[in-house]
Formats: sequence, C-alpha cells, structure tokens
Amino acid sequence: MVARIYRPARNAMQSGKGKSQDWVLVFEPEVARSIEPLMGYTSSGDMKQQIKLRFDTLEDAESYARREGIPYVVQPAQESTIKKVSYPDNFRVDRKTPWTH
Repeated sequence: MVARIYRPARNAMQSGKGKSQDWVLVFEPEVARSIEPLMGYTSSGDMKQQIKLRFDTLEDAESYARREGIPYVVQPAQESTIKKVSYPDNFRVDRKTPWTH
C-alpha cells in the first residue's frame, strides 16, 4: 500500500491555475485490474484506488502519511516555464524566423 504524493498539472483547457497549487496523495494499485468475462467491464477489488486526498502543502501530506503509517513516494513538481512574448515582437527586424502570412 504505497502512496504517491504529487502536485497535479494545471488543466490544459483552462488558462487558470485552479487546483494545481495543492498536493495530492493517491494510493498506487495493489492488484492489477481484471476484465469481467461476461460483460467485459474492467474492475478491481482494490478500494484504495478511489481515495484522493488534497493538502495545502507538501509538509502536510508527508506528516499525514507518517502519522497514519503509510509508506509514500514524493513525485517532484514540474514547474512550467512561460515564455513572455509581446505582440510587437512579431514584427521586429532582427526576428530569427521570417514573419509571413
């Protein structure tokens, strides 16, 4: 029952950063999923896959896992680098790639 603590990526369909500042604790699957032979549904008997806990800080998530005796792995957060470009840069003379329509 190993838990993974990570910071989720922001939603690609939105420009905001909602729910991407929290840290999330999820349990890794203990048993593989199986296909139910009659209907073909994918199922699992592992109920801990349904648990997703959110914390404000990494320290809160780690202290919860230690307090409850849950072994955990921290996945480092990937910081996105946003290139700041202004509209007039499209028309600069020293532009590296030529501007065409």
